[in-house]
Amino acid sequence: MIQSTQTWRVLAGGLAATAIGVTVFAGGTAAADPSPPAPPPAIPGVIPPASLPPVQSVTAVPGGITTNNRFVAIPQVPGPAALEPTPPAVAAPVSETLRDYFKAKNIKLMAQKPQGFKALDITLPVPIRWTQVPDPNVPDAFAVIADRLGNSLYTSNAQLVVYNLIGNFDPKEAITHGFADTQQLSAWQTTNASQADFDGFPSSIIEGTYRENDMTLNTSRRHVIASSGPDKYLVSLFVTTALSQAVADAPAIDAIVNGFRVSSPMASAPTLTQLSTR
Repeated sequence: MIQSTQTWRVLAGGLAATAIGVTVFAGGTAAADPSPPAPPPAIPGVIPPASLPPVQSVTAVPGGITTNNRFVAIPQVPGPAALEPTPPAVAAPVSETLRDYFKAKNIKLMAQKPQGFKALDITLPVPIRWTQVPDPNVPDAFAVIADRLGNSLYTSNAQLVVYNLIGNFDPKEAITHGFADTQQLSAWQTTNASQADFDGFPSSIIEGTYRENDMTLNTSRRHVIASSGPDKYLVSLFVTTALSQAVADAPAIDAIVNGFRVSSPMASAPTLTQLSTR
């Protein structure tokens, strides 16, 4: 089952929010500490404690283009006796794509269509001006939505494909190959990436820019390996816009990326704000 949600509510600052409730967090304010007493004379080779700068954490607000990784949790500020925080683990580069991995494991990919599909509940938000469109250029498309009223030569779009994975494999191992297909795009530059679980399923998401037909495109690409009973499915969402439109399209892109959901039917039920195509 695929569910679509219309984006209509407007938040302060002009950002559109999805009907399923995308929350934007604003950063807090910092309080200044009283000036400390004058430090004792410096001893060569020793840095007095008072000279250490205060540790601060900054939370990036979703939306727009940023090089901060908004998919990795910010480490907590350590206490006086705590050791220096360990940086988040980064997955080792993998050159073999998901399709290569499945081929090597003799896994058969069976494309799914939305008509009569009940194995998973998939929510795909539809922002203002965006509509569902047929797209013969997307092989095995489950659903394609696009902003056909945009100002760019490139039409901003979101492509959803779903495959039933037939055969035995380790989903955790498979998802380590989730970046490779995107990293092979022309002139690819990564801005954000994560292989954290998504809705309880193994997942990868990578964001960045690449070149196509003399244009620079900005894209967010997520793979999810979801389970429904004994069956496994590869659910992939690619959301792409021209880099020149990335700021203007940021509210719509964030609404799609942040509002996208995948769950098994037993773990979820449609809400009143969701429009079901079942």
